[in-house]
Amino acid sequence: MATVVHHTNLMERQPGSQREAYIAGLAAVSIALHLTLRYAFRLPMPVFNLPLIVALAGGGLPLIFQLTKNLAAGDFGSDLLAGTSIATAAFMGEYLVGTIVVLMLSGGTALEQYAARRASSVLNALAKRMPRIAHRSSDSTFSDVSLDEIAIGDWLLVLPHEICPVDGTVLEGHSTMDESYLTGEPFLRSKTPGAAVLSGSINGDAALTIAVDRLPADSRYAKIMQVMSASQQQRPRMRRIADRLGAWYTPLALGVALLGWYVGGDPHRFLAVMVIATPCPLLLAIPVAIIGAISVAGKSGIIIKNPAVLEQVDRCRTLIFDKTGTLTYGRPALTGMTMAPGVEAEQVLRLAASLEQYSKHPLASAVLRAAEDKRLRLAPVRLINEKPGEGLQGLVGDHSLRITGRNRLAASGLGLPEGFPAGISGLECLVYIDDAFAAAFHFRDEPRRESGAFVSHLMPKHAAKKVMLVSGDRESEVRYLADAVGIKEVYAGKTPEEKVAIVKEETRLAKTLYVGDGINDAPAMLEATAGVAFGQTSDITAEAADAVLLEPSLAKVDELMHISRHMRNIALQSAVGGMALSMLGMIAAAAGYLTPVVGAVAQEFIDLAAVLNALRVAIPPAQKTDF
Repeated sequence: MATVVHHTNLMERQPGSQREAYIAGLAAVSIALHLTLRYAFRLPMPVFNLPLIVALAGGGLPLIFQLTKNLAAGDFGSDLLAGTSIATAAFMGEYLVGTIVVLMLSGGTALEQYAARRASSVLNALAKRMPRIAHRSSDSTFSDVSLDEIAIGDWLLVLPHEICPVDGTVLEGHSTMDESYLTGEPFLRSKTPGAAVLSGSINGDAALTIAVDRLPADSRYAKIMQVMSASQQQRPRMRRIADRLGAWYTPLALGVALLGWYVGGDPHRFLAVMVIATPCPLLLAIPVAIIGAISVAGKSGIIIKNPAVLEQVDRCRTLIFDKTGTLTYGRPALTGMTMAPGVEAEQVLRLAASLEQYSKHPLASAVLRAAEDKRLRLAPVRLINEKPGEGLQGLVGDHSLRITGRNRLAASGLGLPEGFPAGISGLECLVYIDDAFAAAFHFRDEPRRESGAFVSHLMPKHAAKKVMLVSGDRESEVRYLADAVGIKEVYAGKTPEEKVAIVKEETRLAKTLYVGDGINDAPAMLEATAGVAFGQTSDITAEAADAVLLEPSLAKVDELMHISRHMRNIALQSAVGGMALSMLGMIAAAAGYLTPVVGAVAQEFIDLAAVLNALRVAIPPAQKTDF
């Protein structure tokens, strides 16, 4: 029930963003109506200004009230100056200017809050993924019941390709299950009587009968939903570029305006300074730069879900990577063969691949790929037998072939050569030709070709201070990958909850970028400063991420970082340059050299220059990758 309560709380907070959207809509409609009444119908001033007055009263006053509360709390962001500009414009009778500022302010806030609500969509996606019913056994028959009716000890039937609804233990049947959403391991796990199964796992080709060990509300899947909800609720608000610049620009502008009024004794000087101090370089130039960057990213197959990520990615100094499917291809690969004396490796591989082409075993495809890479011609096969728990058998050419595992040797009467290693890292299968040991095939999750070069360039090229590998996979596998790609700080065998704790602590110390592809990465993505979903393997991960890479390539991660850097540089040029020009105008206005009308015209030229410069972001950076 805790998950439901958290989810409800998230939904209850949505009306705030709806209010901002309503204000933005009111301002937009009022501006359109004002222009229509003024230029199409040529009505007198009191009439064509009426829609703007309604917008300022219905939208401007609530915004000013909220900004006053922010001021009382010590928040001197650019929004405060915008609120002052709204009040000043209304006082001067510049209703159109004031309504435009209302539209910019409320529209930007609504978009930010919409992006921040993605935890709700993540929880919705998680909830939709789970089955609504389970097949419960009663008097040797199965009936469909809701998850709320399930009790510990019940027997459930999990049909082929269904998602397991509870944590339990297999009673009957032989199948495989995909548990990668939780463990991150790319291998399907064999499930036989006595094996544990996890809620949220995807069953293979055969039905399983399981006993319920935990109620659905206490299952591993429910725990992931709870930790994801908690991560979003506790996540601090990200300070944007405009917030940081506005923190000093706003009090400075107000100070200059008050000083001009005090020294000159003329309130028009205050109004002139306020007009030219309107933070349009912040309210316009930065959003224009972000929109340009979103367009550039989209053309490169990078979907920006939260625009704030573009301001943060290249400033992240701690980079945290998942293993499976991110730094690796997420599939088993044949990485080694231990041969019996006098046996030719290519001959064994050819025979094994000939038999494996008829198998549904998770490692069969890796053997076939290895044979294809060596351009081996497969042999004819007959009398194929793959009984659950007994391995794969058949006649390949003139030879009897059996492919099995160590745990099945005793039942089959086969053995291993004297001195054969007792334990291995990764996965293994044993090949017997005519009942004699021929070879042991060794499998691992293969690193991406570019992983080593990508990791090694992060510190010198992107000022990364720390690169981490955090995975739910086994220690031996994670260490193997870390050594292969050059990552020193490694965490293996971590649950989603433990990943969240690690990312939370690292984010407390520095800005973090988390890159992953599985459901088990989604909570950690929400906890990081910026989260990037690698590829399109999971809708839930894509919902949790700030950016989604449509192509699973580390080059795209690097490209996103370069787009972020390009956008930040131009946005800062536009914002700081525009504010510098505004400062010169404020000084002139405070000294009495600029009237409010002239100040408004000057501000329009400053805004135009800032926006034109920001448009340069739409031109892709010259260097998309540098590794």
